[in-house]
Amino acid sequence: MPIFEYACQGCGHEFEALTRASVQPECPRCRSHELAKKLSVFATAGGGEDRMPEMAAGPGACGTCGHPGGPGACAWDD
Repeated sequence: MPIFEYACQGCGHEFEALTRASVQPECPRCRSHELAKKLSVFATAGGGEDRMPEMAAGPGACGTCGHPGGPGACAWDD
């Protein structure tokens, strides 16, 4: 089920509701069903090298944890 954003026409309260498209939610503040669906933005995964340079470079010398010191240098082995 998708999350939709709404603005109540009765009291002006803005909220999110996890609903099916065929179900009309009600305002949690005043219980009105007179709602305006808001235009929602969405998030995406990823973002390239500028967001996570350590992930964009790929695995390191040992090929598992990415530690540049190579096998035996991994902090997970402590």
